[in-house]
Amino acid sequence: MSYSVGQVAGFAGVTVRTLHHYDEIGLLSPSARSRAGHRRYDDADLDRLQQILFYRELGFPLDEVAVLLDDPDVDPQEHLRRQHAVLTERIERLRKMAAAVEHAMEARKMGINLTPEEKFELFGAKDPEAYAEEAERRWGGTETYAETQRRTARYTKEDWRQIQAEVADWSARFAALMEEGEPASGERSMDMAEEHRRHISTWFYECTFEIHRGIGETYVTDERFREFYDSIRPGAAEFLREAIAANAARHG
Repeated sequence: MSYSVGQVAGFAGVTVRTLHHYDEIGLLSPSARSRAGHRRYDDADLDRLQQILFYRELGFPLDEVAVLLDDPDVDPQEHLRRQHAVLTERIERLRKMAAAVEHAMEARKMGINLTPEEKFELFGAKDPEAYAEEAERRWGGTETYAETQRRTARYTKEDWRQIQAEVADWSARFAALMEEGEPASGERSMDMAEEHRRHISTWFYECTFEIHRGIGETYVTDERFREFYDSIRPGAAEFLREAIAANAARHG
């Protein structure tokens, strides 16, 4: 039994372009070709694709996935044990985030104002006041900082939820773009960078292309920013910096 690339894409919930990319880099090459030269996948290919998608979901970059799957000293059972351990840890982290969301929902229903610490439980163990103090030290005398303070002072909890939702949606699409092998200087990557710039301009301050280019550098040089973007997909911080630079150059 063999399957076309379109069928496999449908089974796995990935794009045909992604499967083509996996074939081009040697990560998942179909076992056969039709007389017309079209890719045909068998059950063993589907098993390998399942393992690839497991590791991708866990955040492993494609080159590391290839090394893991082609290691002759690691049997399929070991792969499953490793994935189970990582998934168990992730489930516990998501459980805590879900509890924080439920707390926020209940507080809103009862008309309770959440503290800064409670608001930022959604983002993990961070100290929002420390970041606010650092921001004031670094940019307190600038117009962009003043504009950000003026705007955010008026925001409601619903506004912050909208900002968070937009960031989550953009992040998911940005990770998918990288997964498909789009270059950082490609049109789609530059469009995503432009959307990122406009998000800042809409919610915080007027972000010029020059300011945006500087922000892109910060995403790589500041470990906290790098950690955030690389959590979207490994290598995302540097990829975004390059896309921002290309988009700025595109607009002169």
